[in-house]
Amino acid sequence: MTAPASVRSDVHTHIWAPSHLSGAFRVDLDRIRPGGAAIDASPEAHRASDRPERTIVVAFDGAHSGLEVPDHFVAAYVDQDRERLIGYCSVNPVARDPRDAITRAVDELGLRGVKIAPTYQAFDPLGPEAFRLYEEIAARELPVLWHQGAAFVRNSVLSFAPPRLIDDVARRFPEMKIVIAHAGSPWPEECLAVVRKHPQVFADISGIVARPSLIRSVLTSATELGCSDRLLFGTDWPFATVAEVATSLQAVADDDDLTPATRSAASSLLARDSVAALGF
Repeated sequence: MTAPASVRSDVHTHIWAPSHLSGAFRVDLDRIRPGGAAIDASPEAHRASDRPERTIVVAFDGAHSGLEVPDHFVAAYVDQDRERLIGYCSVNPVARDPRDAITRAVDELGLRGVKIAPTYQAFDPLGPEAFRLYEEIAARELPVLWHQGAAFVRNSVLSFAPPRLIDDVARRFPEMKIVIAHAGSPWPEECLAVVRKHPQVFADISGIVARPSLIRSVLTSATELGCSDRLLFGTDWPFATVAEVATSLQAVADDDDLTPATRSAASSLLARDSVAALGF
């Protein structure tokens, strides 16, 4: 299966094996998405999906919430096609030594970015352990895909979730490329305030395209704030396909009830090489 011709890259996809999901995680996933725990997120399914020219694939160090996708699992998959696949490690700084974890991920496994999700991993994004991780990330000049928003797992920590918390990190590390996943939903305005303020901060639109009013709101606000050029294409595969996200964006581009500027922002996002925006 091939991606729609206009889509060049995807900054947010997952893979996992059934053994990577705990029983509690499966229950919560099925609760918010009936049948979700049975989704095939295997490397083979990812390979057969409508991948664009280049795709980022992330690990997930989420024992607290019941999703543990090891760095080596992602590395073994991206090793099969490094021209098209870019692997990210995942580090919980309260569970693993950041320096050791980043050194192994980069030097031994060849991974090229970091996925974090404080609300799922139960670490304070402004705590000392977190800043030790950021220092290692900055020293290696790695981009970060940062889940900073809602979480469906009952054991997650929503007090660690508001996107505004990223402001302290972006001020301390002004060269660190940060992508706020899911446009910070359910706080997209807060997310966009951080994106607008910091030129090295981006937001992906994964996970929100199933809500037409939300994707329209995000594109409208980003356009009005002058930061729509830092919205990135992401699917959160296997929860959405490239075709589904592209169709949602095209609907915005074709909506005569929206301003020409918002419609143009949707078209530009469809054509943007989002992975290249991160320096790859």
